[in-house]
Amino acid sequence: MRLAKYLAQCGISSRREACRLIEAGRISLNGKIAKHTDTVHFDAGGQCLDSLCLDEKPISGAEALTYWIFNKAVGTDCRLLDADKSSLLHLLPTAPRLYPVGRLDKDSRGLLLLTNDGELTHKLMHPSFAHSKTYHVQLDRPFNDAFIEQMASGVQYKEVRTLPCQVMRLSADRFEIVLTQGLNRQIRRMSNALGYKVIDLQRVALMTLTLESLAEGAMRPLSPEEVTALKAAVAI
Repeated sequence: MRLAKYLAQCGISSRREACRLIEAGRISLNGKIAKHTDTVHFDAGGQCLDSLCLDEKPISGAEALTYWIFNKAVGTDCRLLDADKSSLLHLLPTAPRLYPVGRLDKDSRGLLLLTNDGELTHKLMHPSFAHSKTYHVQLDRPFNDAFIEQMASGVQYKEVRTLPCQVMRLSADRFEIVLTQGLNRQIRRMSNALGYKVIDLQRVALMTLTLESLAEGAMRPLSPEEVTALKAAVAI
């Protein structure tokens, strides 16, 4: 198995972040600095035969895969920074180890998937898979139908033009948007380019997952049925 994939299965990080750790020289394999092309080997029982370390600390074997949903509140920072009191890190359980799939910016709220499944994280985050995320957005003032049409057809800001997407009016100043892109602060920048300011942004769905009655700031493990539906939608 490729080293980065195995590191993700060990709950160290996503596969993309594992590649960064390898590139930074922080992973050693059998006493030597690991390379991207390295592989790990297993015995007949599925146990890893290689010795792996992160920053010279041994890496234990692959964890049982775990999946949680979290209703993030405004003010929580998705970056896992121990020194930041607002970091999501301080809200996560000590076990199992969980990592957010993607981010919501600090001023946004709503659904986050938390997991140690690096393969699922890779497929949900990589832009080539184009998985859907649904948001409810409130603007600083009412908008007309032309705004909806422009948002849906794609918006130009700086050197970026967003892909066509689904947009539906919810009220005079609120709309629902379904994105398959994951650009930084995309909805806020799209709205700003059309002359509006976002005052509330909530992610309400990620693929087959929805918040339903989960209270803001609360988290819970996914049911087996929810995990099965999500993996079927992602084609794992």
